[in-house]
Amino acid sequence: MYRYIGNKTKLLPEVINISKEVIGDGNVVADLMAGTGLVSLEYRKNDFKVIASDIMTYSYHHLVCNLLLNKEPLFKGLSNDVIFTQNFSNYEDVLNYLNSLPGSKSFFYKEFSPSGTPTAIESNPRKYFTPENASKIDSIREKINQWIQDNKISEIEASLLKHTLILSVNRIANISGTYGYFLSKFKKNSLQPFELRPVEIEPHPNTKHTVLQGYAEEISKSTSADLVYLDPPYMKRQYAANYHILETLARGDYPDAIGKSGLRDWWDQHSSFCTKTKGLESFEEVIGNTNSNNFIISYSEDGLFTLDQLVNNFKKFGKVSVRETKHTRFKSNKSKLSNVLNEYAIIIQR
Repeated sequence: MYRYIGNKTKLLPEVINISKEVIGDGNVVADLMAGTGLVSLEYRKNDFKVIASDIMTYSYHHLVCNLLLNKEPLFKGLSNDVIFTQNFSNYEDVLNYLNSLPGSKSFFYKEFSPSGTPTAIESNPRKYFTPENASKIDSIREKINQWIQDNKISEIEASLLKHTLILSVNRIANISGTYGYFLSKFKKNSLQPFELRPVEIEPHPNTKHTVLQGYAEEISKSTSADLVYLDPPYMKRQYAANYHILETLARGDYPDAIGKSGLRDWWDQHSSFCTKTKGLESFEEVIGNTNSNNFIISYSEDGLFTLDQLVNNFKKFGKVSVRETKHTRFKSNKSKLSNVLNEYAIIIQR
């Protein structure tokens, strides 16, 4: 279950159709702000070769699973820890073992449950997870960390377990949409007992893709592709702050949890695309650096920059055209915004 700002699920058919119009089938596509990895996965399903990257560690694990796996790994290094049965796959047996672990009153319990005592003096106990669920998350992530440290699981097996953990945590998190803050009362889904559930693995035979982690401005300097797809942040809200808990799950670390919402120090992953002062410069840097003649940029009318600003800025790189798609806007009951949201696919051809 993905709960991310700007999830592109509804736009996938349009993105793929435009890509095929511009470069045909089976060529190389670079997805340099890949987020959930769902667009990269769709490119893979349509026989493109994909280069995918993002600055966030949780995104890296999503991408590894969406692009580099086509079957469940065997987890052979866990044969002394996990009893592999004939009733389930080895992957499911590993999840069942992790689900059976007793809770641990560790970092998540202390920092993100109402029964904990946050380290930050200025903060009251937080309500991201029930005490029971937070303690289960602690025991599971600590066991995964131990397996990694003991070299009992491969890098791709670790990514699959972290990908699974993140998506399972999303189901029971007591949040309205992002992890920027928790809800004052536990809602129904957050009261459900936490458990790891197996994720679907794409069976497509092609796993010869590339997964990287870093800023698009830097990755673009060494990227060559027939087409570059860019899905930049639209607003001032920083992904690194809004998804700090998922980043902690992905890194497996124990950061200082600061303030009322328990934020980790996220400045090393801040995005210039979230600022009016540097956003256009970052667009120019990525487009100018990448060895490609074709670009598709997803953007929204709710973004920091108007469509005219972007089009006028991109004209220096080549021919610019725009495809517009209308969607039902998600909004609160008090919002005065229109029910219709315009999403744009801006196409640049050198």
